[in-house]
Amino acid sequence: MEGLASLPQFLLVGLTLGSIYALVAVGFVLIYNVTGILNFTQGEFCMLGAMLTATFVRSGIHLLPASFLAVATVVLLAVLLERGAISSARKATPLTLIFVTLGAATAIRGIALLIFGTEPYTLPVFQNLRPLQLAGVSVTWASLSALAVVVVVVLLIFFLLERTMAGKALRACMINKLAAQLMGINPQRMSLLAFVLSAAVGAVAGIIIAPITLAVYDMGLMLSLKGFIAATLGGLASAPGAIAGGLLLGVLEALGAGYIGSGYKDVAAFAVLLVVLFVRPDGLIGAIRGERV
Repeated sequence: MEGLASLPQFLLVGLTLGSIYALVAVGFVLIYNVTGILNFTQGEFCMLGAMLTATFVRSGIHLLPASFLAVATVVLLAVLLERGAISSARKATPLTLIFVTLGAATAIRGIALLIFGTEPYTLPVFQNLRPLQLAGVSVTWASLSALAVVVVVVLLIFFLLERTMAGKALRACMINKLAAQLMGINPQRMSLLAFVLSAAVGAVAGIIIAPITLAVYDMGLMLSLKGFIAATLGGLASAPGAIAGGLLLGVLEALGAGYIGSGYKDVAAFAVLLVVLFVRPDGLIGAIRGERV
């Protein structure tokens, strides 16, 4: 009975973490469907968003402008990465480009270690506010703000993709790059736009996770893996699937930590990934993927 009583609390924690994984997964999906590569610097975008925002706040900048400044810095880094490494090597195989992103992630992590050190960072917000008690569930303001920000960001992404010309061009490249190119859409520009959006979304994910957990220089590695798992659960070709995969992964982790032990939550995540890959390789939302040219 005690375990059942704790279920709503575990679900809330899972949805909070899952919403962050969902943002990371959306970043994976955007870049993968435009460029055909898996961008494993996505977790580093999250790490930099968290660490830079915390650093700016420590220096006396208010949280909101500090967040915008951090997102802009991460977006600039993504532009340099896409123009300097990905675009110049676009004729290379997708596997080679994946290794490029892995190398870039390692380099970013090393530079972050030199700049920020090993000290954990956090954002001192909501510390003086008591958690809300709703139907026996303790709801922190950090969790509420994280869920609210994720909802806003997801709505903005779908508005961009569905209601703007740039978003429609990006979606066209995601569906069929060759057909989009024949219609006059520049795939290189869409690749840059995908990196910009993914970096911005990743930085926001890092910012909202900082008040909940401690931010450290190497947090990007695990976030990249969790985002990749979430995107794989959703099929790697579907933004709604990535969101569903992130939420499911977060809930499974929270339930695993609550009922089995916190040391097994990562094991449960990877076990679910293996099961899905064996049972339904196309993910939760199987997507019909054409041949990449």
